[in-house]
Amino acid sequence: MRTPFIATLLLSTLLLAACGGGDAKKTTADGGTVEQLPTPTGAAGGVTGMPARPGPGPIGAPVAEQPEVALDADGNPILPEAAQGEATADEPSPDDAVAVIRDYYAAINSGDFGRAYALWSDDGRASGQSPAQFAAGFGDTTGVSVEMQAPGSVEAAAGSRYIEIPVTLVAAQRDGGQRRFSGRYTLRRAVVDGATAEQRAWRIASANLQETAP
Repeated sequence: MRTPFIATLLLSTLLLAACGGGDAKKTTADGGTVEQLPTPTGAAGGVTGMPARPGPGPIGAPVAEQPEVALDADGNPILPEAAQGEATADEPSPDDAVAVIRDYYAAINSGDFGRAYALWSDDGRASGQSPAQFAAGFGDTTGVSVEMQAPGSVEAAAGSRYIEIPVTLVAAQRDGGQRRFSGRYTLRRAVVDGATAEQRAWRIASANLQETAP
């Protein structure tokens, strides 16, 4: 009659072993024990493993600092010497402006009024006359001698450059007389991107000539 008692005692022992939730060890089938590993704790953050919130400091790729650009007195950017030399190598000079006035009166003295007219800005329209009116203005003139002084400084304006050339003129008349004039020519050229070679060349923009006593 001891057998049921022993079986009951063995069953109670097994149940106690199975309920030992607080014990970190388990009994194997051969009577050994196995230690349970600690349950891993999930890290805070998203499933990518990146932190939920970025830390201090700039986010994203660093932005390269732009170098400061030096400006001249007119607010135009100053190019490096090498680039500036390339950009201005073929630009008309003050001497070229003087040459325009010289060519202007050479054309008048040769009777080529069309060529002289074309040396005014806007294909001659800056003279304020039509080609026919311009030519008629020299109807009583047999020749003009011109004396030019040193040109002034080149002045900058929006998209343009200006220069003044002082002159003294003596115009020989058909009746044998002479008329003298003194004043200055203002020449202009364009400097905007896309300007043609003709627009970049010096051309007469205006003339301020006063007749003087012989």
